[in-house]
Amino acid sequence: MDIQQVVIVGYHAAELLEIAAVTTTLETANLHPGPAIYQTRLAALGGRPVTCGNGLTVQAHEALERVKGPLDTLVVAGGVGCEEAAADRHIVAHVRRLARESRRVASVCTGSAVLAAAGLLDGRRATTHWMWAPIFAERYPEVRFDARPIFVRDGRVITAAGVTSALDLALAFVEEDRGPEIAREVSRHLVTYLQRPGDQAQMSIFTAAPPAGDPVVRQAVELITADLAADLSTPALAAATGVSERHLARLFARHLDISPARFVRRVRTEAAAHLLTTTGLPVSVIAARCGFGTAEALRQAFTSQYGTPPAHYRAARNQP
Repeated sequence: MDIQQVVIVGYHAAELLEIAAVTTTLETANLHPGPAIYQTRLAALGGRPVTCGNGLTVQAHEALERVKGPLDTLVVAGGVGCEEAAADRHIVAHVRRLARESRRVASVCTGSAVLAAAGLLDGRRATTHWMWAPIFAERYPEVRFDARPIFVRDGRVITAAGVTSALDLALAFVEEDRGPEIAREVSRHLVTYLQRPGDQAQMSIFTAAPPAGDPVVRQAVELITADLAADLSTPALAAATGVSERHLARLFARHLDISPARFVRRVRTEAAAHLLTTTGLPVSVIAARCGFGTAEALRQAFTSQYGTPPAHYRAARNQP
């Protein structure tokens, strides 16, 4: 039986949920018969216990500096200690070294900062926790950070978004290595959604608070999310917020890096995606509720954002 060595890199104030999501998913896959089995290990500098961000302590299996390849998969966890870890030249050097000896390299959440610091994301598209994406994009300009997807695969490097996306990442590993049937069995065992697709938004735009320093943008976003079927044209939003259309467009570009019209379109499309996967409403009804007016208008917007028509999206996400 082929043993697939998986090493998870931990550090002070790493996120326990991310470590556990990966290890539990892969160990659950081991319960099902197949040609491969995962051997997961947590590594930290000096082999010291990892005191996680929530205060709980986890014992590392071995010292990071003693880990030798070849490895199947190297995963760097995220957590509130990510900046300190990314600034630690020893952690970064060992991650860089082990990446050269791994078939697959991944990060969860803000673990992407460590990969970026090691130069492993240069020239690549990557994701991370939505809250940190603009910070990391400025700090690591060679990386194309995208805050929208659950996870991004660029060659052999895979980056996952915030916290619970570790579960999606690990299920993607299982599907890639063991096939979709085993991945389905693992997801049933864990009582979780069968691997949210990587192109699914990592967070609802309804919970994305605009910058607190700009009340006009905040008011506009509140108007948009309060009633998607309302008149949300730029002139209507400008009038409701008491500014000119040009000034509103400047504020959106400065604070959200998007125009008001494109923001509205994205919110409506994400709301439609949510209704497609959580309700049995006809596409025409969803289109009306989300402010598209017609099913064809929704289809065009949806295909543009997700690369597939609404009906195909619903069928793919609701497979047994």
